[in-house]
Amino acid sequence: MKRTSTRLADGREIFYYDTDRGPAAGPAPVRTVPDPRPLGAAPAPTSEVRRDPLLGDAVVIASHRQGRTHLPPADDCPLCPSTAAHASEVPAADYEVAVFENRFPSLAGDTGRCEVICFTPDHLTSFAELDESRAALVLAAWTDRTAELAARAGVRQVYCFENRGAEIGVTLAHPHGQIYAFPFVTPRTTRMLATVAEHRARTGGNLFEEVLAAERAEGTRVVLEGEHWTAFVPYAARWPYEVHLHPHDRVPDLPALGDAARAELPGLYLELLRRFDRLFAVPGPTPYISAWHQAPIGEGREDFALHLELFTVRRTADKLKYLAGTESGMEAYMNDVRPEDAAARLREVASP
Repeated sequence: MKRTSTRLADGREIFYYDTDRGPAAGPAPVRTVPDPRPLGAAPAPTSEVRRDPLLGDAVVIASHRQGRTHLPPADDCPLCPSTAAHASEVPAADYEVAVFENRFPSLAGDTGRCEVICFTPDHLTSFAELDESRAALVLAAWTDRTAELAARAGVRQVYCFENRGAEIGVTLAHPHGQIYAFPFVTPRTTRMLATVAEHRARTGGNLFEEVLAAERAEGTRVVLEGEHWTAFVPYAARWPYEVHLHPHDRVPDLPALGDAARAELPGLYLELLRRFDRLFAVPGPTPYISAWHQAPIGEGREDFALHLELFTVRRTADKLKYLAGTESGMEAYMNDVRPEDAAARLREVASP
């Protein structure tokens, strides 16, 4: 992998990631095209982190984001490569994978950092349609950004994720994800850490390892199994179709993955995404959220397990799973699909 870093017109950083082509193919391009837009200095964000006094959860207040780009036409996409007629957030005329600081960040400065990762310059494709080489380059970019952001002062947790589909609330159609560097440990991770610590104190074992071992042994909810990874529908799945993907050798985060697990991941991940797209007989891709759970910086790393949580809000071809009164009001989830049935369906739609 080759990384080229430069800055946009308003001072934000942008990184281009290119495949290492080897001596025979020549060096990867150096993408240092200047940004011609008259943006001026990036405005100071007004984000603040407030703590819920009853729950203890951190909540980010980011009122400056109300004016962010919303569903632009394809010929005005800010994530496509720039052309003579349209200068975008990516000044280069072409790229493989690009990462840049979000122009409308929820977190910035003392409250963290938000980055956008563009998986491909092709506006009309999706992650599931990438080849393994490009998926591996995205994994390398996730890993590089995790390591660099985790080393920044004040960062407590790095979160790589993708929202896909208007049903999820996506405002830019171009295939992309986001990387958040939080100045706090997120509420979901805090709950996981507490449960895992209690289990360690009570039994001496690691709860992540025991859950993975139990799912592999029981088998009915296993969706996909490789030499180094297993994907399964969790026993108490919250979403109609929800899959957790774990490496067999527990590690705290993406930079800690071994070479064998890193090499196997792109193919398995692409297969999972393609199965999600075959779940329903409807035109267009399946909406989903794909979330990498990584250990916080400086705490809980000895017991945490890196894993992916992938789920869709679609429960049938023509029905969505809305978070209604019980879920939104009380965080008491009601799932319309048995996890065992969801796993069976995800096995049925395996690639030929």
